Amino acid sequence: MTPRTIYEWTLQKAAAPAAEAWLATIAFIESSIFLVPADVLFVPMALAKPPRAYRYALTATIASTLGGIAGYYLGHYAYEEVAKPILAFYGKLDTFEQLRSSASRDAIWLMLVTWGLAHMPPIKVVTILSGAAGTNLWLFIATCVAARGARFFALAWALARYGERIRDFIERRLGVLAAAAAGLVLGLRILRSTAIAKGNNRALGRRRIEQPYYIWSQLYLLNPG
Repeated sequence: MTPRTIYEWTLQKAAAPAAEAWLATIAFIESSIFLVPADVLFVPMALAKPPRAYRYALTATIASTLGGIAGYYLGHYAYEEVAKPILAFYGKLDTFEQLRSSASRDAIWLMLVTWGLAHMPPIKVVTILSGAAGTNLWLFIATCVAARGARFFALAWALARYGERIRDFIERRLGVLAAAAAGLVLGLRILRSTAIAKGNNRALGRRRIEQPYYIWSQLYLLNPG
């Protein structure tokens, strides 16, 4: 199946009788192996039944977080056997290995936030990386819930309030807005690192300033499309 075929197949599930179950399923597998984001289902479902928009947001957040935990465990316990072939299949293995060998725990936390807000890097990459690097599981879960919840509940609010009028804006501009939010997080991280560099530990501060720029370049390489 081509990416376009997979996209269209996923979109059709929004009108299925078991649409909410499909939303949970796609949100779950998107976080470790699947190509199409849950937004593809979430937006038409919330537009079709605005009173259920927040319920769908909760479903997507929980399922996405559980899928993220599955990806974490793939990276932590089955990297060579399962996760590595998945990354190779999507053509992300070389860049992933570079990140795995150089990214600090703070950098991985930053990627968790940008993943949740803007799908940068792709979800499957950052969940597997978190597990492979041994990131604290509870911090990982809390960040997934906060970042993914922020995205889905913001979408639910906009769709419930404005309905079909905002659909075109979301489909055309959501990625830009989410990337801007992720860029703001990165900017705050750099400002914090700059402040550290002005303190006593200048060498550590310089490394913390340089790493976000490196990470952002890797996010660009990892991001599909």
